[in-house]
Order: sequence, then structure tokens, then C-alpha cells
Amino acid sequence: MSQTTFLVTLGGFMQLAVLTSSFISTHLQMNPEQLATLVDQAAMDARPIPQLSLSHSFSEADGYAIQAASMAHRYARGEKLIGLKMGFTSEAKMKQMGVHDMIWGRLTSSMLRENGSVLALNTFIHPRAEPEICFLIQKDIERELSLEEAPEYVEAVAAAIEIIDSRYQNFKFSLEDVIADNCSSAALFVGAWQDKHTPLGDLKISLMIDGEVVQTDSSAAILGDPWRSLQAATRLAHQYGQPIPAGSYIMAGAATPAVFLSAGQEVKAVVEALGEVTFTVEG
Repeated sequence: MSQTTFLVTLGGFMQLAVLTSSFISTHLQMNPEQLATLVDQAAMDARPIPQLSLSHSFSEADGYAIQAASMAHRYARGEKLIGLKMGFTSEAKMKQMGVHDMIWGRLTSSMLRENGSVLALNTFIHPRAEPEICFLIQKDIERELSLEEAPEYVEAVAAAIEIIDSRYQNFKFSLEDVIADNCSSAALFVGAWQDKHTPLGDLKISLMIDGEVVQTDSSAAILGDPWRSLQAATRLAHQYGQPIPAGSYIMAGAATPAVFLSAGQEVKAVVEALGEVTFTVEG
């Protein structure tokens, strides 16, 4: 079987990829760059597009190739990779989507917003907010870590809110679609950093809108313990050739269902023992 060597860019890192002829015929007929441009333009224009899977057949691996190509557009505009986000980190969500593993996306410098600042609604399509826990990485990670060794690579933890905003019409997508769309990553707010030794396995997490609790659950909803999500992030990042540099943010995944945002809202996530994080929605 013939092989071809390509020099590819993944997450800003140049890597050699040796592909067999069967892989090329199976996976490279679809044009990741063309589809990535559609997704990237939809995000920039804040205008939804039809699901890619309605007109193109592609696999999960293709979806990640589209995601990487889409992120390359962001890097070319000056955005920097600042971390990763995890998705499908609850058993219920995985069953709902018919999958048996988490998904992951990339976070960039333009997504990071200051705690207590304003979120401009008109720069998104149909944004939703999710309360989460964020890890701050203190040492480069270039391999899968065990659950036991993960704390050695973490500097601190914090309450956080992720803004997800599917670039697809009506917020509808297949598994492959959402991977291609960078797992709906749009923005994140991170609270004050806390001691990494704070027990995270069963903390009350609430999302509040205008002072009223609209969603609440335990951090145990995140794979039983958010540390398991971090460990899974190292596995998936290593699988797809994405290093995790020191200083990276790792968003562990949603503890509750996401909530649609509207202009004028005051949004707050409160995480027991970790504090709170807030923002205001501006029309």
C-alpha cells in the first residue's frame, strides 16, 4: 500500500503526517478548507448556515480536520490558542447524542472575556450560557495524563461560564457538524483562581439570570468529577496531535443545560467553594 507524507498545521504546530492511499481516498475527497471557510464566515458575520452534513458526508475525523482548518483562519487574523473546551461530559448527553466519548474544541484569545464585563449580543447568532469549572495549566502537556498525575500539571481552578453559539440554523446539528463547528465554542468568562486542591467532586453549581436561579446541579454531573474531564482532555488532545501549553485554560464541560441569552440580562454562575463569575448581556 502506498504512503504519502504531508506537512500539516494543527493548532499552530507543524507536524508530519504519513497517510496511506486508502486513507487519502476515504478522507480527503471532502474539502476541509472549503467547509471550514463556511463555518468561519458564519461566525464572523453572526449569520447561521445550514448543517454541513445536509450536503456533505463526513466522519468525526473529517469534522476535526474542518475544525482545525477553521481555527487556522482565526490564527491568521491574529488570534492565539489559549486552551481547550470539553463537550458531552455527562452520561445523559452522550446517550442523547448516541456517542460513547467526549468531544473537544479550541479556545482562542478573542473568546476570553473579563469577569464582570459586557457580552454584545449582536456579535453572536443564538448564544447560550453554561456554568462550568475551568482549570489553569501550569506545565506543558504533550501526552495523556493519568487521573492521579493530573493535579501536578494544574496551577489553579475557577468558576466559569462558557458561551456556546452554534453556527447552524436553529441550533441543530449532527455530531460531525458540531465538531466541525469547534464544538460551538464562542466565548468564556473565568472567575478568580482558587486553590487546585479544592475538592471538586460534588460542588453545587448554579446559573442565575437577573438574580434568579434558572439552572442548578452538582459538579458530579461532569463525568462524576471535573478532574476526569481534564484527564479526558489530555487523552483527546494527544490523540489529535494538539499539545496543551502551560498557561492554557481547560473548560471541563457543562454542569447544567445551557440557557438562551437575551439583551439586558445579568448573568451569574456560582460554584460552591470556588466563587462566582458574572457578565451583562447588551443588545
